[in-house]
Amino acid sequence: MKRSIRRLVRARAADRCEYCRLPQRSAPLVGFHVEHITARQHGGTDDADNLCWSCHRCNQSKGPNLTGIDPLKGRLTPLFHPRRQHWRRHFRIDGTAIVGLTRVGRTTVAVLDMNAAPRVELRRQLLAAGESPVG
Repeated sequence: MKRSIRRLVRARAADRCEYCRLPQRSAPLVGFHVEHITARQHGGTDDADNLCWSCHRCNQSKGPNLTGIDPLKGRLTPLFHPRRQHWRRHFRIDGTAIVGLTRVGRTTVAVLDMNAAPRVELRRQLLAAGESPVG
């Protein structure tokens, strides 16, 4: 991938994961990734509108998935799309937990395991330092 595309994706995300919103500096030992929102195997391209900045955990948990099961309704539901949807429409922060407000939000929180203990701890540390854990 071209460096210029990587810089654009990172700058557009303001150095935060576009899924869980953790800042890159909160995980200095593990680099963030340029993630394909729609994986190549599903016809996704390397165009900037199909790329987002993702922490290692979100990228690994999402994999090539485009959908998941809404834990409340039990229905197949698309995952959050950072280029087409607004984060605050689908999620909110409640202390150190990310809460899904919609089917898309709930499903994304579940599939990406956004409230795993290490992530909650990082958000707790950010709050203790007086920073917003979601930007």
